[in-house]
Amino acid sequence: MKIMFMGTPEFASIVLKGLCDNGYTPECCVTKVDKPARRGYKLIPSPVKQFAIENNIPVEQPVKLSQDDFMQKLKEYDPELIIVVAYGVILPKAVLDYPKYGCINVHGSLLPKYRGAAPMQRAIIDGCDKTGVTIMKMAEGLDTGDMILKLETPITESDNFEAIHDRLAALGLEGLLRVIPMLENGTAEFEVQDDALSSYAAKITREDAVLDFRCNAKELSCQIRGLSPFPYAYCKNGDTMLKITDARASETSFENAACGEVVSISDGEILVACGSGALRILGVFPESKRRMSATDYINGGKIKLGTLLE
Repeated sequence: MKIMFMGTPEFASIVLKGLCDNGYTPECCVTKVDKPARRGYKLIPSPVKQFAIENNIPVEQPVKLSQDDFMQKLKEYDPELIIVVAYGVILPKAVLDYPKYGCINVHGSLLPKYRGAAPMQRAIIDGCDKTGVTIMKMAEGLDTGDMILKLETPITESDNFEAIHDRLAALGLEGLLRVIPMLENGTAEFEVQDDALSSYAAKITREDAVLDFRCNAKELSCQIRGLSPFPYAYCKNGDTMLKITDARASETSFENAACGEVVSISDGEILVACGSGALRILGVFPESKRRMSATDYINGGKIKLGTLLE
């Protein structure tokens, strides 16, 4: 089967490597155009492009998929199947309709829940007890195509975005390796999504990362884990931004403490009073410093009993 692969970030490159390792090396990889880095504005290729170049796979980086030059490339590669993994661009109908076996997508949620840009982060932030991947045949809507296969994984209180990201990439590869033969031999079954059960996972913004200690501790713990290791949830310690890299919720309440007040700095954690319960901060990333454990931050004298985090 002639395959075209479309993807951009590390999540996609993990799946791409697994496909190649299992004999499904694509004819070419399509990825987004290189972006300038924050410092020096040097153009940085996507993880998918880097892997493709290292493995002698042709790379295409169209500005728009609907342009004539890309459509000509599509005809030249003549894929029978297009696999899309976190490409970040909506495919036009002409591309969706081209391959014999269609375009299939690895989506990082149990559809129809969490359609959109940030399904993994939102599932953790919302306190879900499980998530997974859905392999679907793509349609013109946003993650609305018919589902072929779902694979689940639990979300534990120690799982952060990084852990779920890596686990779902592995599940996405597993799902593709099961679905591709189904498409080839005609045994794939397609399930229509129930739009009434759908929800939208909006792109993460800076506002999503602000910690409000008036919330309950469990909500804050989920927020912190869902945004670690990028972009990190944060608060302010005086005039300094303090990103929180790891935290757990405690049901212990401190009725006489203000929300955000540090009520304990022992046992390797910073305990902060919340609207309900308390937040056990285990790791931090102070502004202009390195990431460190709560113990190292305490020993550095940057936080004391009674400190008010805002």
